[in-house]
Order: sequence, then C-alpha cells, then structure tokens
Amino acid sequence: MSLPIQESVPLQPLNTFGLPSSARYFASITSDQDLGAGLQFAAERNLGTLILGGGSNLLLTRDVDALVLHMVGRGVRVVSDEGEQVVIEAEAGEPWHPFVLNTLGRGLAGLENLSLIPGTVGASPIQNIGAYGVELKDVFEGLDAWDRHEGRIRSLDAGDCAFGYRDSRFKREPGRWIVLRVRFRLHRHAGLRLEYGAIRQWLKQGGIDSPTALDVSRAVCAIRREKLPDPAVLGNAGSFFKNPVVDSAVAASLQAAHPDIVIYPQADGSVKLAAGWLIEQAGWKGHREGDAGVHALQALVLVNHGAAHGEDILLLARRIQASVAELFGVALEIEPSVL
Repeated sequence: MSLPIQESVPLQPLNTFGLPSSARYFASITSDQDLGAGLQFAAERNLGTLILGGGSNLLLTRDVDALVLHMVGRGVRVVSDEGEQVVIEAEAGEPWHPFVLNTLGRGLAGLENLSLIPGTVGASPIQNIGAYGVELKDVFEGLDAWDRHEGRIRSLDAGDCAFGYRDSRFKREPGRWIVLRVRFRLHRHAGLRLEYGAIRQWLKQGGIDSPTALDVSRAVCAIRREKLPDPAVLGNAGSFFKNPVVDSAVAASLQAAHPDIVIYPQADGSVKLAAGWLIEQAGWKGHREGDAGVHALQALVLVNHGAAHGEDILLLARRIQASVAELFGVALEIEPSVL
C-alpha cells in the first residue's frame, strides 16, 4: 500500500506555539515501512524532510518547502521483566505524558518527575528531556533509529547517544537520525527523587508522608500547571531558553554582584544558572510585543497570545538574549529548534 502524500498542509495545529506555517508536502508515518516510502518520495524529488512529532520543541518562522514526516506510530510493550527492573518500549509517536501515566499504571517508577512534559516519546531522547532532578538519560535503555547515512535501522544504547544537558548526538548530527522507538529501564521499587522543594512542599501539604511514584507525578503535574501555560490555551513551547552552565569562578563573581541569583552547583564543579531568574531580573517577565510575549508567571516561557508569527517570537527572544548578556555577561541559548 502506497503512502498518502498531501500537499500544502497547514502546520499551525501541529505546533504547540500555534504559529502559522504550511508544509509543501506532508505524510503521516505509522510504521517503518511508511518511513521508507516517505524517504524514497523525498529522494526521488530531491526534497528535504522535516521530522515532526508533537511540535512542542519547534519554532516555525516560515513555510516548510520540504516533505514533513509526521511521526504518529503508536504502541507500548514490555521488552523484558526481571522482577524489580522492567524494560518497556514505546513507539516514537506515543504522546509523552500518556506514556508516563501508562508506566505508572503498571506500577513502574522512574518517569514520574517527567510528567506533563509536552511532546512525544520519539522526541524525548533528542532533547534529553528533564525536569525536577531527572533527565531522560537516567532511565534510558536504548532506541531504534533510522540512520540516513547508512540507510538502515540501528539500535543505540546510552553511550551511543552521547547525552548532555538538553542535548544528544541527535541534536549534534541534525538530519542523520530518525527515532523510531525508545526503551526505558524502570523499577518497581525505585527510590524517588524528591530533591526539589516544591515537590516536598506539595506532598507535605497533602499529608503524604510515604509518597508513591504516582504521588510524585501528581505533585509534578500540579506544580507545572500552576507555573506553566497550557499550550492548548496559550501557545508556547515550554522552556524557551536553556539554563546556562558556567564555571565556578564566573558563578562566584555573579553571586557577589547579585546575592539573590539562583544557582545549581553541578557534580563536575560547574554551576547551572536559572535562566528564568536572569530574564526576570532583566525586566522581561510579563512583557508583550504585539502577540509575542513572555509569560506572566514564568519568565522562561515565551508565548503566542494569538496572532504572533514565528519571526515575532524569534525577534523577542533575540532582544532578551541581548539584554541578559548586557546585564549579566551570560549567553542564553534557545532550546527549541528554529526553522
């Protein structure tokens, strides 16, 4: 069965910013065979391709003169069950938060701190998503990806993926890899990660002295909903800037000049700075230019108030970067992919 290819498909409903854009060609990919057919279609016409998941880490500033391959394949399965440890695999098109709830429903811990992150399973290793003290790499077992250089499916482990802070091999080798499915090593009785005070406070207020993984997930969801806008209501891509990492000497100098600065010392001796704090101190929290703005409750989130274009969001981001660099001497890096 041939793969249906559509032309001139609007992408506004398929990116969480809700930005206007159109794909020259578009196909929904539900299987490895669909992907092969889509790549063949593009190769025969000398077209570029854009791999699209949930559209939650993407800033579209123009129309896409290429074939957009929308990864919508679904499926969750147990690969191995060793009693305490369980390896579970999910297809790339699985929505992330429902997948987290699926694992919690099976009595498995490990993903609870990553609850309510927008996007799909396939995008999670590309960004090495993280929240509340946990990163994807902490529970990652492996993945299958199409290697466009070698023209075949390859299975990669954590070492192959070269994970970093909101980074991976897939980001450093753009255009080479298409993630097909991801495997996670989860636990039935894992120790919970409760380092963040907001999580402990939510549990305490609920009178929960012996929390379960599901309790932690509920806490994370409540905290995120309180601080972060729902993309279905207010267009956004979550955290727009990475928390910058600096060496200890730079951090000490900044702390001397700004005693209230929010910092997170790292195991390697470097220091992570809270980008949201820097942006707020530079006066951008709640700022609005037309329909492009900074969220009123979380300065790390840029938003589309309704009719913004991608260029509007990007211009605002560049102004914020320049302002923070001038005030603190710190460079902010944009987290979403800009097209």
